[in-house]
Amino acid sequence: MPKPEGGSPPVTSRSLEALGLSGILERSLFINGAWRVPAGGRSVDVVDPATEAVIGQLALGSPGDVDEAVRAARAAFAHWSVSAVAERAALLGRVHALILERAELLAQAISLEMGAAINFARASQVPLAAEHVRVARDLLASYPFAREEDGFLVSREPIGVCGLITPWNWPLYQITAKVAPALAAGCTVVLKPSELSPVSALLFARILEEAGLPPGVFNLVNGTGPDVGEAIAAHADVDMISITGSTRAGVQVARAAAATVKRVTQELGGKSPNILLDDADFERVVPLGVASAFRNVGQSCSAPTRMVVPRAALAQVETLAAQAVAFMTVGDPASTDTVLGPVANPAQFARVQEMTEAAIREGAKVIVGGPGRSEGFARGFYVRPTVVSEVTAGMSIAQEEVFGPVLCLMPYDTVEEAIAIANDTPYGLSAHVQSADPQAARQVASRIRAGQVHINHPNWNPLAPFGGYKRSGNGREYGVLGFEEYLETKAIIGATA
Repeated sequence: MPKPEGGSPPVTSRSLEALGLSGILERSLFINGAWRVPAGGRSVDVVDPATEAVIGQLALGSPGDVDEAVRAARAAFAHWSVSAVAERAALLGRVHALILERAELLAQAISLEMGAAINFARASQVPLAAEHVRVARDLLASYPFAREEDGFLVSREPIGVCGLITPWNWPLYQITAKVAPALAAGCTVVLKPSELSPVSALLFARILEEAGLPPGVFNLVNGTGPDVGEAIAAHADVDMISITGSTRAGVQVARAAAATVKRVTQELGGKSPNILLDDADFERVVPLGVASAFRNVGQSCSAPTRMVVPRAALAQVETLAAQAVAFMTVGDPASTDTVLGPVANPAQFARVQEMTEAAIREGAKVIVGGPGRSEGFARGFYVRPTVVSEVTAGMSIAQEEVFGPVLCLMPYDTVEEAIAIANDTPYGLSAHVQSADPQAARQVASRIRAGQVHINHPNWNPLAPFGGYKRSGNGREYGVLGFEEYLETKAIIGATA
């Protein structure tokens, strides 16, 4: 990794004003088709993680704002739930086109608000978010909302008002993964994005407004989890909650929702394994495994941060992993040379330091990186991309989510042991298997308790259902199964000939 000489390298000074977004954080409520300033007068700083400079203050909503948004969504549900499928598909088509038209502005906003390298924001954060909208639109063309069985009709109907809570790490991607299928199903929405990365959410709301969405169908309330998130979850007139976030946040939301017995879907934490079988092409799969673990600076709940490797190949894998990290330039997220920008916020920076230090205390061997700020940076939340080896299942680093560019190498002696290591965490969101023998890889994949298993680093598929076993959550997102989370099932008996 290049080490700049003479202290901090220059980091591009960016601002909302430079993006033409002055004042966007102030009118932070979009309720019943109108932009509003919260009445409470409370705000939170929005910080550029590359410079630690405050780029603006986000005006925070309140439980009262939630109540108003839910009332608007409930009123709009009466007409949106029975709108024509073609109308909803056309609306989503306009949204998709507008996202693509404004892709560069969205990418710049995401890079500014959460530190994503601009090339990554352009290649992944924005286009993959657009894909969720396209998939939801396309599903409407063929989805059977009613089907006849033997003596009865099964009808799939929109569940109602949906409270959607999204995280800071994939701010636009996670919004479209929830909002698009909800709107496609005929539901109305109250969205609470993360207050740590709110700019792209506000831009998305502007897109929905321009696309011609009827008032009240989509509502946006910015605010904190304890104030706005819990108010949405507990609201008696919200029919469903979908949250992506930490397991801790998912538990809190489920508790708040329990009293009203609403549906709760959760996409939560992960500690995903990547099993390298002994016939794998290590020269190929190790660099790909490092890249997958460090994608989005490791801030992905599905990141395969435990590489489970044959003990006889451990030294080779250590060398290959260190070489892969050496090619990952840490730097200014505005630069097209940068692979890894900063992590998104000070709490995440502290978390990476804490977990890396714990790994060393507990006996892990540092191959590259380690605690501390990346070399040459005096400011910004730049962590050192780290690989630790000789990690055992009992170590904190093998059990707890780090959410940063920290990869564990865990040796095994038998395939049975590799599968046991893979399953030995509280999580079960995602997993990877690498092998020259696809059948052997499938056999291993079938025994891993995770909602998605990737064999030999396939391309991302927006139709493949995504969600977790164990403490990684309940329910599924993406594709048909993700769409059906927003539908209720009604049996009408005696309706057929």
